[in-house]
Amino acid sequence: MSDFSATSATREAVLQAALPHVPFDGWSETTLKAALSDSGTAPGLAAALVPRGPLDLALTYHRAGDAAMVQALAAQDLSHLRFRDRIAAAVMARLDLVTDKELVRRGTAFFTLPHNAPEGAKAIWGTADAIWTALGDTSEDFNWYSKRATLSAVYSATVLFWLGDDSENHRDTRDFLDRRIGNVMEFEKFKATALGKTLLSPLKLLSGLRAPRVPADLPGQMKDPA
Repeated sequence: MSDFSATSATREAVLQAALPHVPFDGWSETTLKAALSDSGTAPGLAAALVPRGPLDLALTYHRAGDAAMVQALAAQDLSHLRFRDRIAAAVMARLDLVTDKELVRRGTAFFTLPHNAPEGAKAIWGTADAIWTALGDTSEDFNWYSKRATLSAVYSATVLFWLGDDSENHRDTRDFLDRRIGNVMEFEKFKATALGKTLLSPLKLLSGLRAPRVPADLPGQMKDPA
């Protein structure tokens, strides 16, 4: 096993050991110390596994959820659904993977702290990006940004509603999500109309934006054999 794989496996072990503690102690140093002890991981390894402590531990949990969602979506055939329903299915797939709402509730409180808020926003953006990518989004212009920005807002609002939803099979959350997506669809219609006007508008100025791309010639990247 490579050093990278070993580190990933150890980090996963620490995360799993942390989960039973989070509902009681939140994403905190107390939880991290308990997780290191329960997983049999030397405390000195914490700086390598989660350099920023509880913050990186919470982000590891969030990203693991995103990865599980992508796998779940890959195993489903959503081609028969309207695109708005595919988005709703993806958001609900992400929420349905949560085994304990208290883990998310604690995470929501943790990421609303001023010093954690930027990373929390990036995590939500990452979820939105994972959803759009899984659904086959190929946009490379301003739409790349607007799709992720609007879905980030929809996802954040839906999570907050879902945390307080005790309806059967989260039916009320599904209805709430459908209404929010309906709002987004109306905005998309407005945006298309605004961009189609001859007058220079703020949206037209933004239309020249391009999606970020990772350079193909970075050092250490593997190249396809000739």
